[in-house]
Amino acid sequence: MQTLNDIRSTFLSYFDKQGHAVVSSSPLVPRNDPTLMFANSGMVQFKNLFTGIETRDYQRATTAQKCVRAGGKHNDLDNVGMTARHLTFFEMLGNFSFGDYFKEQAIPFAWEVLTKELGIPKEKLLVTVYHTDEEAAAIWKKVAGLPDDRIIRIATDDNFWRMGPTGPCGPCTEVFFDHGDHIWGGPPGSPEEDGDRFIEIWNLVFMQDEQFEDGSTKPLPMQSIDTGMGLERISSLLQGTNNVFETDLMRALVEASADASSTGTDDKVITHHRVIADHLRSTSFLMADGVMPSNDGRGYVLRRIMRRAMRHAHLLGAKDPLMHRLVPALVRQMGAAYPELGQAQSMIEQTLLQEETRFRQTLERGLKLLDEELVHLDDGATLPGKTAFKLYDTFGFPLDLTQDALREKGRAVDTEGFDAAMAEQKAKARAAWSGSGEAADATIWFDVADQHGATDFLGYDTEMAEGQIVALVQDGAAVGSVKTGDSVQIALNQTPFYAESGGQIGDRGTLRTASGVADITDTRKTAGVFVHIAQITQGTLKVGEAAVLEVDHSRRAAIRANHSATHLLHEALREALGDHVAQRGSLNADDRLRFDFSHTQALSREELIGVEMDVNAYIRQNAAVETRIMTPDDARALGAQALFGEKYGDEVRVVSMGQKAGSGKGADEATYSLELCGGTHVRRTGDIGAFVMLGDSASSAGVRRIEALTGAAALSYLRGQDDRLAQVALDLKAPSSDVPERVRALMEERRALSNEVAQLRRELAMSGGGGAAVPETRDVGGVAFMAQVVSGITGKDLPALVDQFKDKLGSGAVLLIAEADGKVAVAAGVTKDLIAKLSAVDIVKAAVAELGGKGGGGRPDMAQGGAKDAQNAAAAIAAAEAVVKG
Repeated sequence: MQTLNDIRSTFLSYFDKQGHAVVSSSPLVPRNDPTLMFANSGMVQFKNLFTGIETRDYQRATTAQKCVRAGGKHNDLDNVGMTARHLTFFEMLGNFSFGDYFKEQAIPFAWEVLTKELGIPKEKLLVTVYHTDEEAAAIWKKVAGLPDDRIIRIATDDNFWRMGPTGPCGPCTEVFFDHGDHIWGGPPGSPEEDGDRFIEIWNLVFMQDEQFEDGSTKPLPMQSIDTGMGLERISSLLQGTNNVFETDLMRALVEASADASSTGTDDKVITHHRVIADHLRSTSFLMADGVMPSNDGRGYVLRRIMRRAMRHAHLLGAKDPLMHRLVPALVRQMGAAYPELGQAQSMIEQTLLQEETRFRQTLERGLKLLDEELVHLDDGATLPGKTAFKLYDTFGFPLDLTQDALREKGRAVDTEGFDAAMAEQKAKARAAWSGSGEAADATIWFDVADQHGATDFLGYDTEMAEGQIVALVQDGAAVGSVKTGDSVQIALNQTPFYAESGGQIGDRGTLRTASGVADITDTRKTAGVFVHIAQITQGTLKVGEAAVLEVDHSRRAAIRANHSATHLLHEALREALGDHVAQRGSLNADDRLRFDFSHTQALSREELIGVEMDVNAYIRQNAAVETRIMTPDDARALGAQALFGEKYGDEVRVVSMGQKAGSGKGADEATYSLELCGGTHVRRTGDIGAFVMLGDSASSAGVRRIEALTGAAALSYLRGQDDRLAQVALDLKAPSSDVPERVRALMEERRALSNEVAQLRRELAMSGGGGAAVPETRDVGGVAFMAQVVSGITGKDLPALVDQFKDKLGSGAVLLIAEADGKVAVAAGVTKDLIAKLSAVDIVKAAVAELGGKGGGGRPDMAQGGAKDAQNAAAAIAAAEAVVKG
């Protein structure tokens, strides 16, 4: 029996031999098609090649593409487990030509793969073609020898493909397998075509025309091929079943579910196991591709799939969380083909365990509350919408679970009342926002959120993606279009741009559409909408257009490095100073980081050096930086540090980095840094490069601040420091290693010379040198008073000179007015025997007032003050004499 893995390998190997590049599956989250929630076909990643926007180094490609149909316009969720063919996750095998070969080669490739490589009997196959595509019909007849009755012409869009209302289009040809007349159904195009006898197994699209708005078409200059064959469907055929859940891979997952739940696989429980098996694949692959459970967007769809599987586990009677125990079985089956599954295994298991634990608590609590509410209702009465909303808003019990639970009881929910209660809550939130002091036009984003939902952020794992413009806002009002030179705020359905939050600044970059270009200068967030602040630099932008968004890569890389370094710094400070250290603010910019933390005293040089060395040690460790989603309570129970000033919902991202050496503890206990954080981070600590602290300062009472640099900025700073040291060494004519000693010697020499100069100035003043006579002593009211204007004496030298004159007097008062370096200083002294009746402070204040200064102070025996100039020195001395005279 050919296994599913064998069939995948056979297909890819065949086209590899035919000169096709074997291209890895693109992520499930489309980066180049904003209209899709998840990748749903093989051609999604090649869309821009088909339209000519992008070129690669190959013109032929083949893939096994991961696909999910569980949200948006492609949603098979409710059918899974109920039919033999529906899946939320499947693989699409395909071969593609971008202007290389066309129908004459694509059809023979398909026939050879099906009949020779996979060994399907020719007599079991028939094909459809578009009714006007005689070329394809002729090739099938020539290559496969099919008679006319097995080449069915279809006149509907079932056999005509369009990329959209305008753009590339073309006819299709489909290959069907006949399971035999023992199964009901008719060939395509017949009244019985919905039966299961004839099953489509391969579709070939011939992109040969371009369609315009008026409906007209013309041939494309580059005609291309897009094919798709569902791996699970072809596997079920080759393994002799018409049920995808009976294939080897899905059967192994069903059996793993049965073993883990200690149940069988009989008809009573088989549907539960099939839902679990399918949903295990979709949820695991979505998480491996960066989608995490949340309350909106793709994360909400993921959580809905999870909870649907978990509800089936509950119905099986599983007493403990089940889903996470099935991940190893999935990795065994598909990990070789998709290595990302194994790489993310630990994270997937942990997330499933946390989600199922929470879900069981929610389910138990919600069902109890629901029963309590039903007591007050008449038999069969509809549950009021307000009650359903209360269960959702207050207790976290989703509407779809309420509906499922009531359906089993033969009841329904007033969904209109539920929607009205939801609208009322949003109106209250809008009113609260508008009254919070934010910008007056902020409430417009609530309307955008109501109409289009919250922005789906893709920036955790990509910096380039497509999005669809859903709103343009100028001067607080929505507009339909903008043109070159306009400043505008732009909202899109999805974006890789990070909006300023948690200390991390918003991204910058570019936005391009078919008609215009905009520079994104900042990104902010309001009401769940990412607001791109932009300047239109070329052409026009219109609401509804698809846009290619590209973050400034080097700037984002620098921001990531600073943000991750902040986490390591936080933990290093806690290790060095104690557990009282807690974040009190931060800035993670592209050129630096700033971190405020609770601590009452300045860090010593030894502490600063130790912290810096610790951070760099964990950078060199180059440990993986991992992210998990969990409740705030669960995160804190692990010891995760919360960010100051952040508001947390019912789920948080927990970022862990670094491993403590030789701890011998569990994974979380051995983790160096564990923090709640919604920002973007490096993939490994080594990506930070280097960490340099610029110093420690006071931010506010009991809060210290550290500023630091990382990566290229840190190296540039160190290079600058080295250059400055080299210049000093050159000036000193000494090796760099001798600079500190030489500088210390020069400083000591300078201090000695300064002291010598000051002493000489005092001696000069005492002796009447420098143009000033030795001050005369005169009797003022019975007190010996000495006053003098001196030059070249600084204010700091005056007290010593006053003391010398006081010693010379023995008893009396001294006033000195000094001029030096463009400044005027005043000092007065009174000998100790006179301070009971005379104060030097009063003398200085009187003199300073006459010199244009204010104040002056000190002790009764010594006081000082400053003034603007010494031109009124005579008046100042006279005022001082008046004070002495009393």
